[in-house]
Amino acid sequence: MKFAFHPKILDCLADYDRTQFGKDVASGVTVGVLALPLAMAFAIASGAPAVAGVWTGIIAGFLISLFGGSRVQIGGPTGAFIPIVYGIVAAHGLDNLLIATMLAGFFLLAMGIFRMGQLIRFIPVSVVIGFTNGIAVVIFMSQIKDFLGLDIAKLPSGFFGQIDTLAHSLHLIDPPTLAVSCAAFLFLVFYNRMAQTRVLGFLRRAPGPLAVLVVGTGLTALLDAPVKTIGVIPQEIPSLALPRLSLDTLSQLISPAIAIALLGAIESLLSARVADASIEDTHDPNQELIAQGVANLAAPLFGGFAATGAIARTATNIRSGGRTPIAGMVHALVLLAIVLILAPLARHIPLAILSAIVVVVSLNMFDVHAFKRLRHFSNNYRIILLSTFVMTVVFGLTVAIELGMVLSCLLFIYHISELTRIESVPLARTSETRYTASGKPRIAAWRIYGSLFFGAANKLEPLLEISSGEPEILILDAQTLIQLDSTGLDALENLHGKLARGNAVLLLSGLHGQPAAMLKKTGFIERLGAENLFPNIIAALRAAEKRLEAAAMAPET
Repeated sequence: MKFAFHPKILDCLADYDRTQFGKDVASGVTVGVLALPLAMAFAIASGAPAVAGVWTGIIAGFLISLFGGSRVQIGGPTGAFIPIVYGIVAAHGLDNLLIATMLAGFFLLAMGIFRMGQLIRFIPVSVVIGFTNGIAVVIFMSQIKDFLGLDIAKLPSGFFGQIDTLAHSLHLIDPPTLAVSCAAFLFLVFYNRMAQTRVLGFLRRAPGPLAVLVVGTGLTALLDAPVKTIGVIPQEIPSLALPRLSLDTLSQLISPAIAIALLGAIESLLSARVADASIEDTHDPNQELIAQGVANLAAPLFGGFAATGAIARTATNIRSGGRTPIAGMVHALVLLAIVLILAPLARHIPLAILSAIVVVVSLNMFDVHAFKRLRHFSNNYRIILLSTFVMTVVFGLTVAIELGMVLSCLLFIYHISELTRIESVPLARTSETRYTASGKPRIAAWRIYGSLFFGAANKLEPLLEISSGEPEILILDAQTLIQLDSTGLDALENLHGKLARGNAVLLLSGLHGQPAAMLKKTGFIERLGAENLFPNIIAALRAAEKRLEAAAMAPET
């Protein structure tokens, strides 16, 4: 297994020119401005300070572009991480969130080094759709508190706890906060339509989240609306520091760290694949995982948390003309400049506006058409998708992915086992009449179809139930056998042994490919005897007839 460290930026710089640099800078500025409100909103929704989201976008965004395997990937905090991050903060605190993020960085780095990028694609689309829509519901629920202005000190991380707490707090709705939230929500929902009008056409120059952030913050400050704000963002570069490690909780962070790594890998590679189709390029999945690992190792050192490739920001980068990692690096530098210059103004940003932004993100994440299309798919697909969706909402992403993968594997095994079958092959009439004893055939032939593996080895059981010595020769045609595993081999061994104990013979015909190599490597062909192996069932039948003829002509002793 050869490890190759080759960031995409090395390929891009070979023919880089001033024109493309200008496009990359313009795109980086656009994406950087868009990323600011999203980074703060995702951080607060995750139970972390707003500044943590901004520094995640700065550090992780820069490193993902610098070391990544995609030309246009934009990295940073995303809404998909909110349920996991919120759960970690609620259960273990902010310091342990940083440790879990660094653990996830190690896992991602290892996945990239050991070239596991392609394996992520083995996760069924039904699992991906299920947990993506489940995440959207969890994100939406996490924003109800700030959207309604409920005075809840700490919202539980569990589904049933959240439902109970919210239900008992609805009488605490704050009218000014609700008014700001609804206004911001409606502004975002109808933003694109407003931007297409002649009067408000100037809105096309700014992304919706930024526009609602600036306009909403200005109006609430001007009207002195009594709503909660995000507070002060430090106007400085945070000092480099390792998070405090608690060995008591380290073992409890392994599972959420794996969830962060898996989700980060899936989302980043999915984003890169979507981007490839837009720019007609091919990303390097292993290099992309290495970049994600480095970014998640580095971001917590500056107070940041989990980051991955962001599909919406990557799409914005492509639409704005960005075609090299320089655009992503500029986006991170723009965020840095905003923090160092405009941080004092951020204290006026209402939590209600950030909540409205995240609610719109969650609604955009929820793919209602995926549920409408379920009637067109198999029951297995429906079971996996719906189970993953429900488990994500009720028990969390880690359990959901585990259940989804287990269900996918079990249903796949069942499906493949159903395709495996053993059928009797009718022999020529001469064979049936000439080679019978007491009305029962002395030669029988069966054909095996599909894969003889641990999920289908029981398909040989009807042959094992044949009475001893009837027939005297059993032909098993493996012309349509495509795969054999150790359990299937054990079933063949049992069949061979039972026939031998009854003075009967097993003949194999049509072996090829992996089954032939498996039987040869394990010594089964040697134990069976090369004289009992034939290229096809016709040759096996002729040999069986000759053996019975020879036995009939042999003198009795």
